[in-house]
Amino acid sequence: VQLQASGGGLVQPGGSLRLSCAASGSGFSINTMGWYRQVPGKQRELVARITGGSSTNYGDSVKGRFTISRDNAKNTVTLQMNSLKPEDTAVYYCNAQIKPYGSSWLDPPIDYWGQGTKVTVSS
Repeated sequence: VQLQASGGGLVQPGGSLRLSCAASGSGFSINTMGWYRQVPGKQRELVARITGGSSTNYGDSVKGRFTISRDNAKNTVTLQMNSLKPEDTAVYYCNAQIKPYGSSWLDPPIDYWGQGTKVTVSS
């Protein structure tokens, strides 16, 4: 399984960016997909996640500004980030919780991570 993220960059406060992540490979199904972010010296934190049934969770700091969506047929997840603030500056990581075909329903899903894409919000 490989996760390829794209879409980071530099944006001014109040601007927008869209992050995309595609999962490739075979022999698995994907439970939850999501985005996390990390700044130096701090723990990685949840930005948003979405289940296969499109139930969503958002970190408190991004509610109302970010929207996560998913295309199950293409194994992609997208994060639309609006009204960006300097405190949104971080490296953003795509996450997918994978169940290999044939695994027991008792087995927990396996976490896979993308390579990280940097988002900088600055004037």
